[in-house]
Amino acid sequence: MIRPIVRDVLFLSRKSEPATQADRAVGRDLQDTLRANRQGCVGMAANMIGVNRRVIIVNMGPMDVVMYNPILISRDTPYETQEGCLSLEGTRRTTRYSNIEIKYRDAAWRTHRQRYAGWIAQIIQHELDHLEGIVI
Repeated sequence: MIRPIVRDVLFLSRKSEPATQADRAVGRDLQDTLRANRQGCVGMAANMIGVNRRVIIVNMGPMDVVMYNPILISRDTPYETQEGCLSLEGTRRTTRYSNIEIKYRDAAWRTHRQRYAGWIAQIIQHELDHLEGIVI
């Protein structure tokens, strides 16, 4: 289901609760909502659609990947950049890292540990910030 985008900074500033297998529908809603907002969005967190759970979706070129309970394991090579967000007006400066490693669960609830670099790493970091209640 396509959900409206939350713009309430107080809601977005709340730290997200862990996802459970019962939250798989949140992943499907994120897929639908990202598809509907593809022209201005490359990733989303569940709180952006009004659900305070640790679920994100990231566009990785030909596919969108839903991650449940993602955790940042490591990061290196910081850089400064500007980012926008579908939930906010304009862009803001932030620090990101060129290389990250995260651990997450997929929709089948299998655990993955994966390294990402460049643009995809940046998107993941933005969405992980959402889960922590950090609004850039």
